[in-house]
Amino acid sequence: MQELWKDNGQLVDKCKWGELIASLYSDEKVDYKKEAKLVLKEKLISAIRKRVPEGKYGVFFSGGVDSSSIAVIAKIFNKNLVCYSVGFQDETKEPEDIIEAKKVAEKLGFELKYKIFNLDEAEEIIKKTVKILQKYGKTDVVNIGVGAVVVAATELAKKDNVDFLFSGLGSEEIFAGYERHDKAAESKTNSVTEECWTGLKNMWGRDLVRDFNLAKELGITVATPFLDRDLITYAMQLPSEWKINKEEKKIILREVVEEYLGDFAWRKKKAAQYGSCFDKAISKLAKKNGFKLKKDWLDKIVKESN
Repeated sequence: MQELWKDNGQLVDKCKWGELIASLYSDEKVDYKKEAKLVLKEKLISAIRKRVPEGKYGVFFSGGVDSSSIAVIAKIFNKNLVCYSVGFQDETKEPEDIIEAKKVAEKLGFELKYKIFNLDEAEEIIKKTVKILQKYGKTDVVNIGVGAVVVAATELAKKDNVDFLFSGLGSEEIFAGYERHDKAAESKTNSVTEECWTGLKNMWGRDLVRDFNLAKELGITVATPFLDRDLITYAMQLPSEWKINKEEKKIILREVVEEYLGDFAWRKKKAAQYGSCFDKAISKLAKKNGFKLKKDWLDKIVKESN
């Protein structure tokens, strides 16, 4: 399955990505929610099904609605699935993503493999992530925090000889899952739908450069069903009030997958670097090395790697 963001195995360039996203725009609007949920379910299942490989495969798994939806639907078509979760833990409780991943996996019958990293192990992963991403100018705190989760989970998967992994990338954009979508909902000048389109276009620099190059360097294939052409096109025709209100984000997605996930469909999810506590690890390591700011410590690692 050729992903929208790939061109002959390479990452599409920034201009082409913008053109691709613009080509998905439609003036069509969906009016009937009951029918829309059936169509959305169909398109979500199709987007996942067409990406399910024949052999053993995995999911970057946090126990959130995106990764849980992928896992429960993908398993219908190939049961040889493993969910991989990672996190950093010091003297406090387990990372939230690990706690939630265990609950979901037990309830829904997923095979779950997870690893909790101590500070020394987390430092090794973070430095490895910096070494990879510095080639692509992506060594800021957010990219390293998210990237470290990918690197750690990939290492876990590779111990099982799994090199094909599903990612929930794109869901936040097409179903209005970010705080900036909240702000757009309150704005008089910028609509939620406009913010979603802008976010999709900006994914190239914000997410795709990082994730594509991590996958390439780590020797894995990453499948992104939420960036399926048909799914994006349809999801972007849905009214924003079906996606977000003052209490919830990604509402219609949660409603559609509730039949598979039950109450887990409504879990409020933190970003990967926070739910896994890898951002906390970066903060602790910065202080341990005499830096007030996480950025300054990461910059030091970059300089030492050159």
